[in-house]
Amino acid sequence: MTKVRPAAAASASLWERDKEVAAIERVVDTLCADRSSSGRVHLLRGDAGLGKTALLAETRRIAEARGCTVWSARGGETLRSVPFNVVRQLLQPALLSLHPEEAREYLGDWYDIAGPALGIAEPGEIPADPQGVCDGLVAAVTRLARRDWPLVLLVDDAHWADQETLRWLAAFVERLDELSVLVVVARRPTEVKGDSARYLDTVAEAAGQSVTSLSVLTPEAVAGLTRATLGEHSDDPFCREVWAVTGGNPYDTVELLAKVQDRALAPGESSATELRPLNRSARGGGLVTRLEQLGVDATRFAMAAAILGAEITVDQAARLAGMRHEVAVRCAELLCNSRILTAPDAVAVPADDGGGLEFVHPLIATAVYDSIPEGLRKAMHGIAAQVVIDAGKGLAAASRHLLQVHADDDEELVEQLREAAREHLAVGAPDAARRCLERALREPPAPDAHPHVLYELGCATLLTSPARTIEHLRTALAMPGLDNAKRVDAVYRLSQALTHNDQLEEAVRTVEAEAARQTTGPARMRLQAVQFMWEGIYAGETTSPGRSQKLSTLAATCTGRDNAERALLILRGFDAMTHGENAEVVAELCDRALVNGRLAPGLGWTDPEWGLELLMMLASSYAYTDRLDRAEALFNEALRAYTTAGWSGGHLAVAHAYLGLGLRRRGRLREAEETLRESLRIAERVGRGLPLYWSAICNLVDTLLARGHTEEAWEISEQYGFAPPYPSTIVLPDPRSVRGRLLLAVGRTQDGINELEEAEKAAAVRGHLNPVMVPWAADLAKALVTQDPARAARLASDARRQAERFGTDTAIGEALRCAAALETGQRAVRLAGQAVTYLEASPCQYEHAAARVEFGILSRSASELHRGLTLARSCDADGLAAQAQTALDALGAPAVGLVPGQKRR
Repeated sequence: MTKVRPAAAASASLWERDKEVAAIERVVDTLCADRSSSGRVHLLRGDAGLGKTALLAETRRIAEARGCTVWSARGGETLRSVPFNVVRQLLQPALLSLHPEEAREYLGDWYDIAGPALGIAEPGEIPADPQGVCDGLVAAVTRLARRDWPLVLLVDDAHWADQETLRWLAAFVERLDELSVLVVVARRPTEVKGDSARYLDTVAEAAGQSVTSLSVLTPEAVAGLTRATLGEHSDDPFCREVWAVTGGNPYDTVELLAKVQDRALAPGESSATELRPLNRSARGGGLVTRLEQLGVDATRFAMAAAILGAEITVDQAARLAGMRHEVAVRCAELLCNSRILTAPDAVAVPADDGGGLEFVHPLIATAVYDSIPEGLRKAMHGIAAQVVIDAGKGLAAASRHLLQVHADDDEELVEQLREAAREHLAVGAPDAARRCLERALREPPAPDAHPHVLYELGCATLLTSPARTIEHLRTALAMPGLDNAKRVDAVYRLSQALTHNDQLEEAVRTVEAEAARQTTGPARMRLQAVQFMWEGIYAGETTSPGRSQKLSTLAATCTGRDNAERALLILRGFDAMTHGENAEVVAELCDRALVNGRLAPGLGWTDPEWGLELLMMLASSYAYTDRLDRAEALFNEALRAYTTAGWSGGHLAVAHAYLGLGLRRRGRLREAEETLRESLRIAERVGRGLPLYWSAICNLVDTLLARGHTEEAWEISEQYGFAPPYPSTIVLPDPRSVRGRLLLAVGRTQDGINELEEAEKAAAVRGHLNPVMVPWAADLAKALVTQDPARAARLASDARRQAERFGTDTAIGEALRCAAALETGQRAVRLAGQAVTYLEASPCQYEHAAARVEFGILSRSASELHRGLTLARSCDADGLAAQAQTALDALGAPAVGLVPGQKRR
């Protein structure tokens, strides 16, 4: 036990903390020992007053003594609603020390994405993607950390950190395997719930065993601290009473001993009875009583400081308290002398507004804040908001005060909250925007503004809470006040939310009903296009009779003169593609939707009017009509657009998934696998079960099967739940067809047949007759060839007829491959040769390679097998290459490497 005073450099709050300090020294020494070592998290956990802040201060001293760069920040109980508050504290000093061009250079492409959240760059015109901003902050710290190694990040009171910071922190600590940074986090074990608790759990998991759980001081330690503070003559009964009344809490013990010194009490048994009343003045009501004894002015100043919460200056507190500057200076001095406030960066209390004040301990700040009568507190928050606005910090910064003021039918307050919400959305803080708009509703807004607030609230919650969006937008649409353009947009966003909430059929009905209300014109045409779009991606039964005919009739009148007409042309092309109509017709419809071969203005990947679904339909139509050059251009454009805009969530996952689809169809299987794994990684982060998740996993399994990595495909399937029930939206390629092929590949023949038969039924219901997009027929025919050859032959014949109707080289070549697999002798050889002819003209190189190998096997042609093997290797189709090599070995042909000049792609 510690019975003597610690080293002079240590705080009294570090009494009996030798083991904790030693643990900190070890993690700092590990950081400094090797620049290439992995980073780590060290967690300090304990209740209020147990010395977490003192240990962080000691961490700073230890780290700086070893030459480390130290950045620190602290959460605040009244500041949790301020987005990016804590991460700004961490990074702003380092970034503001750089010249603006240096900061832009360090952050690179992330500057325009993370810069607004950090307060060092102006936000863009469209709302920032929260996940993109989070990724940008991770990248910012990563790049700065490499410059400033060895770097130590200190986060105090993490239980009070804003949710946006905690989201970043959780993402950042998962990257520490790649980065040599020490992150030390101090938090209370409770006081957190919801997403913030989940993020802090991630931080705790990253810390692993590197956790210090603080406990109260032992009686022996309290006795040692008492004698070190008051003198060795402090007797045992007095020391025991100090421990008894403080419970061994270090903060309470230090404060009590300071009060004993102030009162000049003798540290003996005769004075022990006075300790309990003295201790009560350290917290809660006792602290408030002590504050009141300092006078009315000091009390008002302390209350103003508690309302401000952070960046407290004498000038701002004076304005808020309504007192002259010289009076405020005297109050600040008095409160500092009474250990209520402190001026950490100055020897004396600053006489102007250039220096900062803070509370000695969060317990004091809480006690003072809670002591302010509710009515007065709300009024002071209103004044504080004006103080912040007058200081030029903007409505977003003032919004935490605006949230707390009286509800009083104040139209100006409603407008201020709406503007603050827009500012929050611009930097990627939709939850902060939601809080502002929900508070605006409680004001309440004037009747003409009310539906607009609900509309804005629905837009703010679209990405984070589709269910809330549905409620808000339905209420807004039920009220008068939205002009027609805003009403149409609200209906579109409501349909988006319903779709994201797996209520696709209701989304269709909602748009259909609003379209019926509209007169002929662009608004009605837009809604009709949206209705056809949602019906087009619905995987269930057709939702309106004669849909395809209606769409065909409507699109026939479109010349592509505006985006509504272009949207209808795209939808008609996609519908024709899924139904297996002539591919030339499909491509011509899609081409008419473009302007000089490019997307029209207002119809880009990040434009909000239409969403990504429409453009994915366009690119997919090109992909399945052998126009892979145009499909890949669109997929790559999507990836660039979302990356540049910092959209790192679902949009980026979909872009990677469809780019992977394009690469898979091109036959660039290794590249396809890489981009699909990235899609799956992002999709996992967004959430399982969403359509974008299915796009990633379905395409990845399909690609692994093409590569011949059957076991890995099965493991991925099992790990990520690639099995029924399937989503209500269309996934490309058809997941039932892909899973059926997977089951056949792993030897579960009957299960595979059953799955492919389900794919057949689902395709029949929707009229999806495109044999390339829904490729169940060929696999089912091959599986049935022995047990039901007549049915297998019918399936192959139907597939060939549909392929010829569709008319692409890929579709016909694949149908001929299937037919050849069901035949024997020279008929099989002839059909396989015809398949090679068609697929040689196709852009789908894997299918061409497979046809070459199969033709070589059937014809026993070493030259064809050599060509097939070379193609298979260029596609990274390992299984197919092995099959070709085995066939060559059986023929006694020499082993073959890559053809001279041939490179793997």
